[in-house]
Amino acid sequence: MGTNFLTRQNIWAEPSLTRSEYSRYYKAQNERKTSLLFGYRMGERGDDAKKLKWPAIKQKKSLQITHLKDAHLFTVPNFFTSAESRAFVEVAESIGFTHQGSLGPLKGEAYRDNDRIAVNDPVLAETIWESGLKKLFADITIRNKVAVGLNPNIRFYRYKVGQRFGRHIDESVDLGDGCRTHYTLLIYLSGGAKESGKTLVGGETVFYGSRRGVVAEVAPIEGMALLHIHGEKCMLHEARNVTKGVKTNSSAIPLEESKGVNVEVID
Repeated sequence: MGTNFLTRQNIWAEPSLTRSEYSRYYKAQNERKTSLLFGYRMGERGDDAKKLKWPAIKQKKSLQITHLKDAHLFTVPNFFTSAESRAFVEVAESIGFTHQGSLGPLKGEAYRDNDRIAVNDPVLAETIWESGLKKLFADITIRNKVAVGLNPNIRFYRYKVGQRFGRHIDESVDLGDGCRTHYTLLIYLSGGAKESGKTLVGGETVFYGSRRGVVAEVAPIEGMALLHIHGEKCMLHEARNVTKGVKTNSSAIPLEESKGVNVEVID
């Protein structure tokens, strides 16, 4: 979905800022925007998604996880087929992207220059979750909590030549009823050798460790999913500058809940 999908409030990670300062900034930003995450049950679409016809997504029975130096940072090759990826790009382009900028690091925000579409669609979220992601998360727990689905607030990002998203962290969001988000899901809709007829150069998603050294550098590959933990354990990361072609990806966030609790809302 779209070019570079990154989730919710993305906080600039200047070394002089503490985690509590990130949190205060995040809360202030969150209070200024209208939330689209509440008020819908599973199986219902938000008003902004009722008229959209999304591409069909096939069930994937043999998805494999590739860990990237960390148990909570991994990729899933072929999460979307080439046809599915290109179909989502076509739908996103038909909807129309809106440019997203930021105030920049001097104002406490990560540098951002990309184009975005945001939709609130529980049906699409459930379809992506049930296509294979649910099975992958069957054995993943955080603090004795299990994943129950995806946040219906889904975003598509497009990066053209010269565009990028500076170093930042992704915050966890409490959605109530025992649910909160713990992972970021990115699905690359363009890039790599699988994309015939088009060349994408740059646009890597890069993760940094506590000493600012590179932990992992992930090049976009059409149809590949990238998942990483966010919130307190989120690694500093960025979307590098695109130097050729167009990068598009989609972002959603798995929700987790206490075992035994039946919660319908997902991300």
